[in-house]
Amino acid sequence: MTNQELSRKILELVGGKSNVVSAANCMTRLRIQLKDNSKAKIAQLKATDGVLGVVEDATLQVILGPGKAKKVCDLFVVDAGVQNGMSTDNDWQSNKAAMKAGQKDSPLKQGLRTIANIFIPMIPAVIAAGLFNGLASLMGQLFPEAIASGAGIIFIIQTLFSLFGASFLGYFAIYTGINAAKEFGATPALGGMIGGISIGSQIVTISTLLGLYNADVPLNSILTTGKGGIIGVIIGVWILSKVEKALRKVIPDVLDLILTPLLSMIAVGVVYVFILMPVTGFLSDILVGALSLLINSSNPVVSIISGYVMSAVFLPMVLLGLHHGLIPIYAVQLETLGGVTLFPCLAMAGAGQVGAALAIYLKARQVNNLRMQQTIIGALPAGVLGVGEPLIYGVTLPMGKPFVTAGLGAGFGGAFVMLMHVQAIAWGPSGLVAVPLMRTPSMMLYFFLGIIIAYIMGFIITWFGIKAEDVANV
Repeated sequence: MTNQELSRKILELVGGKSNVVSAANCMTRLRIQLKDNSKAKIAQLKATDGVLGVVEDATLQVILGPGKAKKVCDLFVVDAGVQNGMSTDNDWQSNKAAMKAGQKDSPLKQGLRTIANIFIPMIPAVIAAGLFNGLASLMGQLFPEAIASGAGIIFIIQTLFSLFGASFLGYFAIYTGINAAKEFGATPALGGMIGGISIGSQIVTISTLLGLYNADVPLNSILTTGKGGIIGVIIGVWILSKVEKALRKVIPDVLDLILTPLLSMIAVGVVYVFILMPVTGFLSDILVGALSLLINSSNPVVSIISGYVMSAVFLPMVLLGLHHGLIPIYAVQLETLGGVTLFPCLAMAGAGQVGAALAIYLKARQVNNLRMQQTIIGALPAGVLGVGEPLIYGVTLPMGKPFVTAGLGAGFGGAFVMLMHVQAIAWGPSGLVAVPLMRTPSMMLYFFLGIIIAYIMGFIITWFGIKAEDVANV
């Protein structure tokens, strides 16, 4: 089935054009907002060739795999006649209400989903920028003399790679502001301005004049460039959306284009610089400090325990929709530490599923369960490459106990990579394709070894944790 055929088939099975509000994609999934989720034919959708799995949430998530999700999404929005994005115009509240009709959803899950909608569109750029920075750093290590000379093709390539990486990561706050504005219903360009304010050099001048700048240790300043990071930007843009909407209710239409953005930015900008940046900066410092105690600890016992626990419980967090709350933590680590230690640890969760699936496969052969064998054979390649949903929803979760044993096995891989202080330069797919995202060649090796450990332990614990008859009855 071609991508075009798959797009049209999905559209048919979700209730047609009249039932689709909007659609977007993340790395592996086509996420569709439906007016009425009950009209979607989930069983037929799961059985469709090319669909790896389906997750029913506030948004219907069709798992297609890396690359394919983006290609199908681009076709789907044309076929459905909707926008590419999750209802980010100024009428987002009505779209959201239509989407949630007849559904129960907790405020926590709504908040985490909002965070996800802000960051998911940026993941391809996060990966690309991280890889460019990593390549530039690697070239500096391999060719120090050529780089130090300031001339030659090696220096030019290294400089270009650094430029490409900095073009996104250097302005991460601005991109965050734009996406947050789309999600909250503010003007995207004004959201970008809020992000731009946070990295403006004039912040240091203002801080110095007010006696809030620590010249000896700039990062310890009450107010300095980047203080509050993306947490402050998101809160600032949320306030901006409220102010904008309030002003539009009272400002005459003929003056709206001039006065609304001007007054909004004056009001929110002042509050953002003098209140939000110091306060959220203080909160970010506490968060980074707490993370350092747990996941950057020099105590090997703490590293092993924290790595094991976080890897073991990550997939249950995914099932509950709580994993979206980790994305800002990834971003805070990337901003403050230059690398992400949490992502390599949590990436082990998918490897544990692969090991568990291999054990189940051998048990299935013993009892001649051909259906389970075929399911695992079809899902394993995706699992190895970091797309764990087919194994989770098709194999381990329906059986129950293997879902737990896979997590217990994954914990050993998480403990190892945390002990070795592996850092990633970006976050993305969690399998073998994530190896190049690690910060140094040695960290790439440790990450790979962590995956192997998770495979082995997921296999061993599952093998001894289930019986052949458990597989025969599935």
